[in-house]
Amino acid sequence: MSVYRSIVVGTDGSETATEAVSRAAELALAVGATVHVVSAYEPRALKLEGAADDPELAHQSIGPAASVDALLEEAVGAVHALGVTVERYARRGDPAEAILDVADEQKADLIVVGNRGMLGTRRFLLGSVPNKISHHAGCSVMIVHTHE
Repeated sequence: MSVYRSIVVGTDGSETATEAVSRAAELALAVGATVHVVSAYEPRALKLEGAADDPELAHQSIGPAASVDALLEEAVGAVHALGVTVERYARRGDPAEAILDVADEQKADLIVVGNRGMLGTRRFLLGSVPNKISHHAGCSVMIVHTHE
């Protein structure tokens, strides 16, 4: 039985996130785990005809941007190409919260994140995704060292 059965990794399309996805996939392949790829988004307001006259219409929003779907497709494709079972999640809101939520839902054994935002004085800023995840995860966290 593998120590890691369920691995969650987030992507925003950056080099750091791409490296984290790659590491998660390699580890999953080695231990027979499933990878859960997460990307967060904020909805964009729709410009609907009549919105100026109707406050209900003025606050309508659309789902994830096509770019989020494209990011997830690219990451899922890279993981799947290795023969690893992979699932995708587009979640509205804060990226760290989205990753933590999926990790909880999937009873993840591991979260893999890149170290972007953890170098120098930036590592002390609140809101850093890897920093927030490392402090709030209910499972192990692997922080992949990247040069971004």
